[in-house]
Amino acid sequence: MTHNKQLIGLTGGIATGKSTVANHLATAYNLPILDADIYAREAVSSGSPILAKIAQKYGQEILLADGNLNRAKLAEIIFNQPQEREWVENIIHPYVRNCFSQAINQSSANTLVLVIPLLFEAKLENLVTEIWVVACSETQQKSRLIQRNNLTDEQAAARMKSQLSMAEKIARANLVLDNSSTLESLLKQVDQVICNS
Repeated sequence: MTHNKQLIGLTGGIATGKSTVANHLATAYNLPILDADIYAREAVSSGSPILAKIAQKYGQEILLADGNLNRAKLAEIIFNQPQEREWVENIIHPYVRNCFSQAINQSSANTLVLVIPLLFEAKLENLVTEIWVVACSETQQKSRLIQRNNLTDEQAAARMKSQLSMAEKIARANLVLDNSSTLESLLKQVDQVICNS
């Protein structure tokens, strides 16, 4: 793989503002965005071999009537049982990695943004040339998550606990974008980085 491309790995905790940053990079700077969540959804799309494996393990009730994955049901299983989460991730992550590799190779752009919520957890650091972490306080993260996904306090806590801690991610970042104040302040930080690069 030729690595003369700038491959920005955009990550952070759940609900810390990764999509906001990615949308800004796409709209303000026309940077191509590759999104792990989209590939992960594709991995378990109706009729896919990966979804068949999941249904085989957890039974047909993991599927909706139309044959699609019952995400809420799977979330309940994996966010409460680390070994189950690991099993599911181990079959989805290789697919996601492969999608990224293909997209990077096919793209003619010099700079690509790879939005990877589980960048460290899925050990995908070697796909990128630099790591940007969008951070905010855990309190903010939890209230945003509860609001956005309509979760209970316990559900939000379980999801946050399923990821590496914010401090750990910040320690491994090349760049930290602080999203603890306003949206304007967050986007200004992004602009400064782009203008200085």
